[in-house]
Amino acid sequence: MSDNAPTPARVSGASTRRKGSRRRVATLVALTLVAGLGLPAAYSAAYADESTRTGESTPTGEASGHKGARTDLRKIVDGLVSDGKRPAALVSTRERDGRTRTYTAGVGDLATGAPVPADGQVRIGSNTKTFTAVVVLQLVGEGKIDLDAPIETYLPDLIRGEGVDGRRITVRQLLQQTSGLPEYTQAVAENFTEFQHRYAEPRELLDRALKGKASFPPGTKWEYSNTNYIVAGLLVQKITGRPLAEEINKRVVERIGLRHTYFPQAGDMTIRAKHPKGYFAERPGAPLRDVTVQDPSWGWAAGAMISTNSDVNRFFTALLDGRLLKPAQLKEMRTTVPAEDPVAGSRYGLGLMSRPLSCGGVAWGHGGDIPGYETRGGATESGRSVNVAVTVLPNALDEVMEVEKAVDAALCR
Repeated sequence: MSDNAPTPARVSGASTRRKGSRRRVATLVALTLVAGLGLPAAYSAAYADESTRTGESTPTGEASGHKGARTDLRKIVDGLVSDGKRPAALVSTRERDGRTRTYTAGVGDLATGAPVPADGQVRIGSNTKTFTAVVVLQLVGEGKIDLDAPIETYLPDLIRGEGVDGRRITVRQLLQQTSGLPEYTQAVAENFTEFQHRYAEPRELLDRALKGKASFPPGTKWEYSNTNYIVAGLLVQKITGRPLAEEINKRVVERIGLRHTYFPQAGDMTIRAKHPKGYFAERPGAPLRDVTVQDPSWGWAAGAMISTNSDVNRFFTALLDGRLLKPAQLKEMRTTVPAEDPVAGSRYGLGLMSRPLSCGGVAWGHGGDIPGYETRGGATESGRSVNVAVTVLPNALDEVMEVEKAVDAALCR
C-alpha cells in the first residue's frame, strides 16, 4: 500500500497549508495555555519496560539486537520528559507478529510522584475522528451513504450559516476536511473551565460553529475543522438510528477486540482503568492543574474517546490490514490531499493522515490533542506501529514537533 493518490485540482497549495498548520497550532495553544510545569523536586525519569505477545507471557532469551532497540526507545521516551516540559510520556510499539513493547518516563501524578502506569489509558483526542470515519465508510460500503452526496441529503436544513450551505458540502468533504465549515473549538478555548465539567450536546457545538462564517467554498482548500466530524457523527446517528458511541463500539471496538478503548457515555468524566493524570495551565506562567476528570462531550465525534497506546496501534494496524473496511472504502480513505499540519509532506485522506518518515516511506495514523493529553503515532506498510502519549498539550510548534520526531525515531530505529 502506498500514498500515491492524486491531489484534487481544486485544493489549494503550500501557502494555504502552512496557514492551516499555524492556525491549528494556535488553536492548541489557546486550548492549553501551557506554561512552566512547576515539577516537584522529587521528579525523576523512571522507566517501565513491558514486552509481551498478545495473549502470552513476556518472551525471554531475546537477541542482543532487540536489547539495543529497547535501549534506543528508552532514550526516546526519556527525551520527552528530560527538559521538564511534560510530566509523563508513554510509548508503545507493535510488530507485525503482534509483539508489543511499552515504555514510560516521568511521573503519573505530580502531587504524589506516583509512577506512570505501563500502557495506561489516556484521552486520545482527534484519533476519535478515524473511528468516526470508519463507521461512516462502513455505511458507505453498505449502500446507506453516498460519499459524494450533499450532506443535505441526510441532514436537511441543518447546515446553514454565513457562506455555509449543506446543499454544497459533500460527505467526502466533511471527512477530508475540505468543506470550509468554521471551527467551533475556539469557544471552548476561550473558557475551558466552563466546559470541563458539563455536558455539551452535539447540536450546541454545531450551533456555535455556525455562528461563524465559512472559511472557503467547499472543495477549494484543505483546513482542519473539528466541526466536520461533529456533522459526521450526526450523520451516523441519523442513518443508524443509534447513538454514535454504540455504533463505534459495535462496529470497531468489539470487532477487533480493543479491550481498553471506549467512547465515554454522557456524564462519564473519569478514566476507567489505570492512567497517568493529565494537566492544563489556565494562563501563561500559571502552574499546571489536574484536568484528568473532565466531560469530553465537547469533543464528541471529533475527540472524546479514551484508549491506550497499544490499542491505538492495534486499531490502525487492523484498519490498514483491511479488517474494518471493504477494499473500495479503504482505498477512498487513503486517497489524500496535501495537509502539512504540522509535518511537511503530510497528507489527509478521509479521517486518516500519512506522514513521511526520515528513513523512507510513510506512517499512517492521525494523532490527537485534548487538554491533559497529546497523542501521536502511526503504522507503516511493513506492519510496525508506534503510538506516543504525553500528559500535557504543546505550548508551541516546536513542542509538537518534538513528539512527532519521537514517533519518527521509534518507527525508524
